[in-house]
Amino acid sequence: MTEQTAAPTAAPEEPAAPAPEQELPSAGAEPAAAAEPVPATDVQAVEPVQVTEPVQAVEPVQVMEPVPVTEPLAAPEQALAVAEPVPAPRSSRRVLRAVARWTAAVLVLGGLGTGTALGITSMERTDVPGLATEGDGRWDYPELSLPALPAGSPRPFNEANVAEIHHADLRQLLIPAPAGATADKKLTGGWVSTAQFVGEFRKDKRGELTQLLDDSALRHIAARGWTMPDGTRSRVYLLQFNSTAYAQGLRDDTYVSSTPGIPLDWPTDLQLDESWNAGGKVPETVVYAFGETKTGKGRIHEAYIQAGDTLALVIHSQQGKKIAEQVPFRQTLILQNQLLG
Repeated sequence: MTEQTAAPTAAPEEPAAPAPEQELPSAGAEPAAAAEPVPATDVQAVEPVQVTEPVQAVEPVQVMEPVPVTEPLAAPEQALAVAEPVPAPRSSRRVLRAVARWTAAVLVLGGLGTGTALGITSMERTDVPGLATEGDGRWDYPELSLPALPAGSPRPFNEANVAEIHHADLRQLLIPAPAGATADKKLTGGWVSTAQFVGEFRKDKRGELTQLLDDSALRHIAARGWTMPDGTRSRVYLLQFNSTAYAQGLRDDTYVSSTPGIPLDWPTDLQLDESWNAGGKVPETVVYAFGETKTGKGRIHEAYIQAGDTLALVIHSQQGKKIAEQVPFRQTLILQNQLLG
């Protein structure tokens, strides 16, 4: 066996001498700087550090506003000497002045805007440029109202009026002409003759129609006509009979239902307007509308209204190739129907 050799044991080091007791610094004194570590190979006693005089604490300086540094300070004491607030820089004053000017401008514009809004709200919509409602073709009729009845006389479709008689003056039940219309000198809203009414139909049918009217106990005919600036000619006739049965009898004898019956003095035959949905129809009345096509479009529109003892005929026509507008025709038809109801 190989003999192991033990490593020589180092002699024990003598304990270091204790450092002399140091005086504790008084309150408020800053601690002395720590001594640099001494290498362990050569331990020597460290001489006690003399404590310097306590440093007087500098009172904190309250700086109101940061000082813009434009030039380097000569000494640190100069920075500590600043105690009074420094005036705001010129850029801040310019911002304040700009804010003040904009505030005044906003107030002025707000006042003008309020005045403009009040002015617009007080105007009619059609008077405001850009907001005027586009016309839909309706005519400007005056406000309508039913005429006064004789004392104790009911309306035609009142429960107390079983015979459905119109007791009001028939001329007051005619629809008035709309604004801008030129009145027809022959149809002024008064009474007209049978010949005047029959003249609206074809010549070869006038004799037949005259005989039917004579046999139907016709009391009288009221009529009004006018021409609009676009050339549309309108005529409205109200025929009143002695009873509702006679009015219905003439309608049946002239075959007014799915066809216009006796044709008007017009070069083409008219057809039932299937697009008419009886809008504005008054209860207990019947409306038959016709035109040159099944959609009612064309140069002429014709309609009959059966309302109790009265039969109405409404005609709108255009000469030449121009189409007669449907909207004003239906408007006239609805309003006249309401006056008869």
